[in-house]
Amino acid sequence: MNPGAYKDGPTSRLLLFGMLLSWCAALLLFRFVRSGSLALGFLVWNLFLAAIPAVAAWFFARAMAKGSSLIKQVGWFVIWLVFLPNAPYIITDFVHLTTRPGIPLWYDIALLISCAGTGLLLGYTSIADVQAAITRRFSTFLGWVLVIAAVLLSGFGIYLGRFLRWNSWDTLTSPHQLFLEIADRLINPLSHPQTFGVTAVYGVGLFLGYVALRFWQPATLGGSERTETILNAEEGTGG
Repeated sequence: MNPGAYKDGPTSRLLLFGMLLSWCAALLLFRFVRSGSLALGFLVWNLFLAAIPAVAAWFFARAMAKGSSLIKQVGWFVIWLVFLPNAPYIITDFVHLTTRPGIPLWYDIALLISCAGTGLLLGYTSIADVQAAITRRFSTFLGWVLVIAAVLLSGFGIYLGRFLRWNSWDTLTSPHQLFLEIADRLINPLSHPQTFGVTAVYGVGLFLGYVALRFWQPATLGGSERTETILNAEEGTGG
């Protein structure tokens, strides 16, 4: 096993996402300077939140490969799952698209596409990492069950964020109220058709997008074979 595999993996990934995030930052900076307005500035925070699940997934995969404590593995997994909806959530920021003085509409379209695309890739990469780790430890079937659950929960998370204005931090700051909101929709599904409509549409859409990238462009996600090679290299070097 190539001892440099583990090193090359994150380096390539950091370069890829570094370029994407730098491009988004450049577009935002130009917009701020050109317009003198901080409109769409929330995209900076949204991109930061979108990066959290990618980082957490990477550390979760490492923790599983190294046989770290169950607490560490569960901890990284929970962080990944809680923050995962933030990655695809950026695609809903198109609701803010409108004509604004000083900046042509086509520019804001390009900005939103760039940020949304980067967020989606961060999310898909994180799902691929976790899927590879689960597949390696358990089975391919459980790996895909995890994928389906993750994208549906992301769809539900998009609903909570866009329509009810909850965010990932509320799991710590307002867990009781958040639990009541979720429980009400599970207990009375017919009273909340929008909840399940948004969850299903975004969940299925995210799943189809993941499947397309996973099978057609595995390198984009760092596919499971590549991730497994990296994790095997980590074990081979003794961590």
